[in-house]
Amino acid sequence: MVASLGVTQTVAWASTYYLPAILGYPISLALGIDASDFYLAFSMALVVSAVFGPMFGKAIDTLSGHKVLPASNVFFAAGLALLGFAKSELELYLAWFIIGLGMAGGLYESAFSTLVRIYGQDARSAITGITLIAGFASTVGWPLSGWVLSYWGWREACWAWASLHLLLALPLNLAIDRLSAVTSSGVTNGSEGLAPKPNTPIAQSNDEKAPTLKQALLLSFVFSATWFTSTAMAAHWPRMLEATGVSLVSAIAIGAIIGPAQVIARIFEFGLLRKMHPLFSARLAAMAHPIGALLMVVLGPVVAPIFAFLHGAGNGVLTIAKGTLPLALFGPSGYGYRQGWIMFPARISSAFAPWIFGVALTNWGAGALGVTFALGALSVFSLYVINVKK
Repeated sequence: MVASLGVTQTVAWASTYYLPAILGYPISLALGIDASDFYLAFSMALVVSAVFGPMFGKAIDTLSGHKVLPASNVFFAAGLALLGFAKSELELYLAWFIIGLGMAGGLYESAFSTLVRIYGQDARSAITGITLIAGFASTVGWPLSGWVLSYWGWREACWAWASLHLLLALPLNLAIDRLSAVTSSGVTNGSEGLAPKPNTPIAQSNDEKAPTLKQALLLSFVFSATWFTSTAMAAHWPRMLEATGVSLVSAIAIGAIIGPAQVIARIFEFGLLRKMHPLFSARLAAMAHPIGALLMVVLGPVVAPIFAFLHGAGNGVLTIAKGTLPLALFGPSGYGYRQGWIMFPARISSAFAPWIFGVALTNWGAGALGVTFALGALSVFSLYVINVKK
């Protein structure tokens, strides 16, 4: 189950979130539009995913992931195929709208909801497992997109990703029902009877706590703030480090630390932290970026590699916390629908993060790190406000 969803999530992230970095400029040039217009279409896709996210989450709660996730692959394939055929700005926006529908039902939130529906309260290890695999999405996606682009072209790159959705990801997601049947027969991390039978709603446990509006709003803010930082750093990392005095070549090299740092932190979460409450892991992870940003301001470019490692490690564990923390606080009942609404502001903030942080960099230079430092500090404070009843 973990291997299957890990592969499909790698394909989903590599063909959407990490696509613009390689194909954005060639597509803009071919269509005769400004690069900012292309990224505006990408931002629109993120907004679409936010709007339709709760609907897909509720569908997983009621229908199960083996019906929703394959549908996302069809949306992904259709949107990417249309993007490959696009010859106008209107077709570009239509393609990203369809891709946005796929993102609403096919990224981490939907995979997490699927795992929670199968494993219930014991989904934490499985959630960590798929993020370990899909953490290499950029490692796989960027070179593959660049390779097809260099030998054939950007249209062929879009069609290649569309084909991977239909030929690889779709069959794997369709197999979830069969895999969950095996799980429900007793093969569940050594715990019999903990996984619900496939295609049946999860019963609320006797000790499950009802979600409070305060907790939900605090979590929503934390995920919104941290996802803003994650997207802003992904879009502006070289430029941001250049503003602190690091050369472009060094900035790119230092940026290579982020990916391995995410994976190392997730292994740490899977090992030493797995017996701790997810709130403890989230608090540690939320501290990482603001500490790194503070070190950059105080000590300068010499600590840039440390900043990269802290940012990557924190981001890696926070990705897991987006799935495990709501589960720990509110339980598995209605997880998908609730997760869709909790993550709604995060998807919106992610959509506008590249533009907002770009403006801050233009006007304040290295001082723009003050924005992400403040958001990180507020996130840490919010996580400490959340109380866990023993």
